[in-house]
Amino acid sequence: MDKDSLDHIRQQIDEVDEQIQALLNRRAALAGQVREVKGQLEGPGAYYRPDREAQVLRKVIERNANQTSALTDSVMLRVFREIMSACLAQQEPMRIAFLGPEGTFTQQAVYKQFGHSVSAIAQPSIEDVFLQVQAGEADFGVVPVENSTQGIVSHTLDMFLNSDIKIAAEVELRIHQHLLTQAKSLAQVERVYAHQQSLAQCKHWLQAHLPNAELISVSSNAEAARRVRVMDDAAAIAGQHASEVYGLAILFGNIEDHVDNTTRFLVLGRALLPASGDDKTTLLVAGSDGPGALFKMIEPLSKHGINMSRIESRPSRQGRWDYVFFIDVDGHVSEKPLAAAIEALEGEARLVKVLGCYPRAIEPQVGA
Repeated sequence: MDKDSLDHIRQQIDEVDEQIQALLNRRAALAGQVREVKGQLEGPGAYYRPDREAQVLRKVIERNANQTSALTDSVMLRVFREIMSACLAQQEPMRIAFLGPEGTFTQQAVYKQFGHSVSAIAQPSIEDVFLQVQAGEADFGVVPVENSTQGIVSHTLDMFLNSDIKIAAEVELRIHQHLLTQAKSLAQVERVYAHQQSLAQCKHWLQAHLPNAELISVSSNAEAARRVRVMDDAAAIAGQHASEVYGLAILFGNIEDHVDNTTRFLVLGRALLPASGDDKTTLLVAGSDGPGALFKMIEPLSKHGINMSRIESRPSRQGRWDYVFFIDVDGHVSEKPLAAAIEALEGEARLVKVLGCYPRAIEPQVGA
């Protein structure tokens, strides 16, 4: 390629950049008009609509499939999330409470869901995230609820027992565990710090590569990275974000035992949201006493053709051996089949509580 051809291509890039910038400013102006039409609401979080955002992002994936695209679905989703984040934060950024400290996978989930134009507020516990949202100190909160290899985060479910908090969205995050350290080689590593779940997720790798190292469980992987940054004979297991926050090199990457290791997070809000067109609903159900109690809870869902994707039991804290059930189903309570199923369920159970109706997590197909 000669210099004249390269200059011509660069000129075209400059022209496209100018068009993109003009369109971004136009989109921001239209977002401002939406705010004006809605009027003065209480705080920036009142303007955020996960249902509308999900519809926009589904169209992004659909358009990408119908166009000759040089960018994958994953890249396109990240770009559009950041565009929407910046447009929403023109006047004041949303405040998002998350399970900290800074550098956790939960913080990564915040940025994946809301983009980087938010104020992410680290909290010391899951309970504190709930309290921040309940008190209005945060517009939304983000907490982990289950991992594909280690199962449910029971404390998150337990917090719903005595809370009015609603689920506004779900986020799925592929978890890549890295070995972070100041050491130059594995031979120098005598101790490995990590959250207990991460130690379990990397069990076989640790046995194969650091069989003699002491494994030390701490409150979070970010805390592990914070400790290790001043040690030259220890390592932490954490994500790339923690590596960047605490200035630690990645000695080995992707050391998790399962390549599809994924954590699901819940976005906490204060209200039930409208349907997006592809939704999930989470129910808290307490069955009546006697034989067949569990069957009586499930039967109305089956009878009305409702798909149940998950059920978890937790102690009700109302008496010994008394349990409640957390049930995830497809659909939105505004849709007739699910509304009818819930009405029938209320006739069989002593408690039926809708914890949230929210868009199904938007994930590109594998390889897209």
